[in-house]
Amino acid sequence: MARSYTPLLAVMCVLLLPLAAMAAGTPFHIEGCVYCDTCRFGFETILTKYITGAKVKIVCKDSVTLKSEVVGEAVTGRRGRYRVAVEGDRQDQQCLAVLVNSPISNCQFPDPGRNTATVILTRSNGIASTRHFANAMGFFRD
Repeated sequence: MARSYTPLLAVMCVLLLPLAAMAAGTPFHIEGCVYCDTCRFGFETILTKYITGAKVKIVCKDSVTLKSEVVGEAVTGRRGRYRVAVEGDRQDQQCLAVLVNSPISNCQFPDPGRNTATVILTRSNGIASTRHFANAMGFFRD
């Protein structure tokens, strides 16, 4: 009885191998938003203004060598939203979305508690999706 399933199992493995290879080559898509904290509360409120044109970068730091590498950059669009495609699995690295600058002259100071957001860029953690969401990051209004 077990022998009758062996060819079926072998065929299934061969057929699924290209799907696994395609998933491994698919880039991660990091999405998030950037805001101006008009009230200086340190979090989003109903008075929060989302920033169009803010620059964000994705930085990964190797856990062994401690070298940092910029793996992606983006500029926020409408409603302060950005999307960055990152190639490759960063299994042994700590990756962060980092604020670079704001185009608003009176909203230039990054909120120390919300100026970075951790992003997980590995397929070895059980998450099937390549779409990942970073926490919102903000600048304080002067």
